[in-house]
Amino acid sequence: MSTPDAGYPTSLGTSDADTITLLGHDLAGELMGKVGFGELAFWLVAGRRPGPGEVRVFETVLVALADHGFTPTAIAARLTLLSAPESIQGALAAGLLGGGSRFLGVTEDTGKFLAEVLQQAGEPLPDTDAGWDDLARQAVRQRRQDRQLVPGLGHPVHKRADPRTPVIMSIARQEGCYGPHLALFEAVGRVAPDILGRDLPLNGAGVCGAALADLGLPVELLRGFALLARAAGLLGQLAEERRNPIANDIYLAVDRNARYEP
Repeated sequence: MSTPDAGYPTSLGTSDADTITLLGHDLAGELMGKVGFGELAFWLVAGRRPGPGEVRVFETVLVALADHGFTPTAIAARLTLLSAPESIQGALAAGLLGGGSRFLGVTEDTGKFLAEVLQQAGEPLPDTDAGWDDLARQAVRQRRQDRQLVPGLGHPVHKRADPRTPVIMSIARQEGCYGPHLALFEAVGRVAPDILGRDLPLNGAGVCGAALADLGLPVELLRGFALLARAAGLLGQLAEERRNPIANDIYLAVDRNARYEP
């Protein structure tokens, strides 16, 4: 008895001896040199080609998340390259594996938080700042009652304001991509000080999550976009490490100052 071909359907890419097809288009003839990498990344995940305004907002987010200096992810990548200089992939992976709840993961955490609040609110959504403030007030109070942090609030360096936040808000408005997630996030920033008793800025990772969610991208994949952006930054960190190495100094500073405590 013959076994029928199983078949493995995909809407992404296939190839044969002469052609490569990606997203239903001839890769060499229709996409290469005509589609930017940011546009393609969006298209691959969303399953639809983004408009120019969406591409601008999306790439603004990628730029905002690409590199923040000597963060733990960058240090991990540099130290891994020091230990295994033949393994660029290992060094990149080491940096990417550090993307979690404190670094990079806030993008996804914020997007999920906002999406859950909006889903629970149902239709119709507010159409005034006062309405958004009421919804945000309920959400922040609930998080405080549950002893949970409000994702997207506060930053270890930018104590008063994160310079990325107003830029992303402005560009989203310019491109017609300012939607309910950004509106709710902005309202959270307005009401949180009175509820929490202190001023915490809306951070860049959080506003990136809100902007990506307003673009219709799946909230459960938002950390992936943060990692996509950070991959470029980590590659830059590794290139600089090869030109002007500091990883050995970091290692020695820790190793020579280690103190045994029984």
